[in-house]
Amino acid sequence: MTQTLAFAYAGLAALPVLMHLANAAGAPLGRLTVGGRFPGRLPPAWRGLALVQAALLCVMAGAVLARAGLGALPLAPLFWPALALTILSLAANAASPSRPERLLWTPVLFLMAAAALGVGLS
Repeated sequence: MTQTLAFAYAGLAALPVLMHLANAAGAPLGRLTVGGRFPGRLPPAWRGLALVQAALLCVMAGAVLARAGLGALPLAPLFWPALALTILSLAANAASPSRPERLLWTPVLFLMAAAALGVGLS
């Protein structure tokens, strides 16, 4: 069950990773991130930050997988910070002024947090 939850977390994390990569490439998805501050394409500096966010999500998924005994075990100590960041992201997205961002990412992050909590408590 722990491994299934870890895979669920990683699969769900792939969704915002793909969105951040698309934003970094110039896709007009700004309304789905940073509170909808940029309704179209992100400015160049924010595109760079989207790459950082994508990388951070990949490390977080790696930490959850490592905690479940999968993937790169050196990432396992990052599990609890990854869970904390997931919960903080959930709160931030739930409070986002951007309705599309709230409606899309709040359920995804809720499921990610639930999966990570299941991994952590098993």
